[in-house]
Amino acid sequence: MSSSSSTFAPFRHTAFRTLWSATVVSNFGGLVQAVSAAWLMTQLTTNATLIALVQASNTLPIMLFALVSGALADNFDRRHIMLGAIAFMSFMSALLALFTWQGGITPWLLLGFTFLIGMGQALYNPPWQASVGDLVPREDLPQAVTLNSVGFNLMRSIGPAAGGLIVATLGAAVGFLVNALSYVPLIFAMLRWRPDYPKRTVAREPFVAAVGAGLRYVALSPNLVRVLTRSATFGLTAASLLALLPLVAKSHPEGGSLLFGVLLGCFGAGAIIGALTNTRIREKMNNEWVVRGGMIIFAVSLAVLGLTDSIWAHALAMFPAGMAWVLTLSLFNVTVQLSTPRWVVARALALYQTATFGGMAMGAWLWGAVAQASGHQYALTAAAVGLIGAAAIGLAMPMPEFSQSDLSPANRFREPVLGLDLRGRSGPIMVMVDYHIAPEDTEQFLTLMIKRRDIRRRDGARSWVLLRDLERPDYWSESYHIATWDDYIRHNTRRTMTDIGVTEALRNLHRDEGDPVVHRLIERQNVASHADVPLRGKIDVP
Repeated sequence: MSSSSSTFAPFRHTAFRTLWSATVVSNFGGLVQAVSAAWLMTQLTTNATLIALVQASNTLPIMLFALVSGALADNFDRRHIMLGAIAFMSFMSALLALFTWQGGITPWLLLGFTFLIGMGQALYNPPWQASVGDLVPREDLPQAVTLNSVGFNLMRSIGPAAGGLIVATLGAAVGFLVNALSYVPLIFAMLRWRPDYPKRTVAREPFVAAVGAGLRYVALSPNLVRVLTRSATFGLTAASLLALLPLVAKSHPEGGSLLFGVLLGCFGAGAIIGALTNTRIREKMNNEWVVRGGMIIFAVSLAVLGLTDSIWAHALAMFPAGMAWVLTLSLFNVTVQLSTPRWVVARALALYQTATFGGMAMGAWLWGAVAQASGHQYALTAAAVGLIGAAAIGLAMPMPEFSQSDLSPANRFREPVLGLDLRGRSGPIMVMVDYHIAPEDTEQFLTLMIKRRDIRRRDGARSWVLLRDLERPDYWSESYHIATWDDYIRHNTRRTMTDIGVTEALRNLHRDEGDPVVHRLIERQNVASHADVPLRGKIDVP
């Protein structure tokens, strides 16, 4: 295997290596905190729903706020956003440690603190995931995502056990303090990192418009819709394991926080195996079979946890569950990143995380309620059946293969010289493009215009239509609207090298000399509303 395809190839890049190492330390603290919170809840209450909601309180904020973070990450300095999120999580963890140390913690207060820490994670995740593409070249991106999984699950193999030991010997407050301190190396690594972001050539997109652009791009990208659907169903069913694992550990007479940590450690060890074998497995299987196989393996592990009472059987079942977890989620993540251009990648990843963690939050609540009513064994078994159903969705919505499209910016647009003095917010703008197409090329032209329509709409165009001249049937006009002149500039700078292929093909079909003629028009708002009222006098141009 060449170095470019080696699992460890991203370590050649100093910035990635430094941030990866600091993130591993932070992951350790986060896992210690998770074990401390989950086990502390079992000491505060016996209500299975509240115990399962500890997992939901970590994942629900990602569902609620990830898209906000993604929109910010695509429009502002990602490094600054991540630094703010890290500082916030460190402060909240320290405050949680203080409340716990003073004996003032209650079940709902614990859920509130974990929710706030989850908010910080929701703010941090999209810019961090998007920054992986800034740290390594495209050919190393799948390996970089895999190494992030390795780092997290390396800590998952020791962090939970360490967390269980800390809780058992020193108390949950110390576990929360460990998490607060674990962010310090990551803060220093972020301060030393100096990313070379491309220079902004167009005005920053307004926040609400940026959120809408992310939603629109994903909604008009069939491959991304498939990934989000599959990840949501996986999260909904697979969340049962981590949500109900404290109850599994507590059900054993010799169980305790240490056993809970050991079971999570087995899960983490299996995840490391999955991460290290990820590349080889993807070489031998297509993406759909990796996801489908991962879901089936995870379902078998859930069934073992639900149908047996043996500690050893439970520990062994956690290994394949961890392996399946990493194989499935890392494939979702890489597919999203390789299917999305850089201008919207943070928002696409945020929507992926919204779907995945939203499914997990709903699943944690659902399976917690089922466990409260019928017992955790029944809930885990039912979740296993549901996960088989989630795998069957692949028959109708198979996972796409990794995109080979060149999604780098085309950088061919040159802002036209205008006869009017427009401001960036001037609009609405109407654009018309004229084509002269020979009759024998009409079918090919219409096929290309379907692709052109999807590209235009995906990149921000509204009310796209294709018009044919009734008097000269060989002449066609493509028409669409853009809200403002700034939006029109953004629309054109979003074009990728793959999109240029459609443009070139249309240019080759155009029969007149030169390129198709482009008309850029601004709509007037002071025209009389009645069509039968003639225009009189001079109309001032804007």
